[in-house]
Amino acid sequence: MAKKQQSTINRRDEIISAAIEVFAQEGYYRTTTAKVAEKVNISQPYIFKFFSSKELLLEEALKVSWSRILTSFSQVIESASAENLEEELIAAYTEIMRNNENEILLQMQAQTIREENIIKVMQEELMKVHSIVLNAFKSTGIINPSERTLLFLARGMLCNISLSLQLPQLMEIDD
Repeated sequence: MAKKQQSTINRRDEIISAAIEVFAQEGYYRTTTAKVAEKVNISQPYIFKFFSSKELLLEEALKVSWSRILTSFSQVIESASAENLEEELIAAYTEIMRNNENEILLQMQAQTIREENIIKVMQEELMKVHSIVLNAFKSTGIINPSERTLLFLARGMLCNISLSLQLPQLMEIDD
């Protein structure tokens, strides 16, 4: 890959990373492309070289955040034993939450954005996660795989709430 092309890819990735952070901290409606540009230390018009609108930037930021989950889950599914699959998926998601808090906050906020394209991205990406977990549970012979998938995803949502509200006690199990 040519140096200029690699530099362009790196700059695009930097913009997406900054957007994740700014959207997560400011919210979609309060975030401007100027704030994202400032975070990356570039001019606002440079963002439009890669993304024609703030909404498209958000869509890409969401896809990146969901991709991290899918990649992590795929790695676990490939290596985990049937007995440890769910536990290792939970550990993988916990690690994502710990290391990529802004991505989780971004996804949570996106659930409340009523823009049709954002809803579509969220639906598609969540269904990918649902599908990969359900298929893994089915293929490993987990009993009631549909119900277990629902409970797994519900637990993930509760983890998100716990993270967002800084209430770790929501996730404590003492029995």
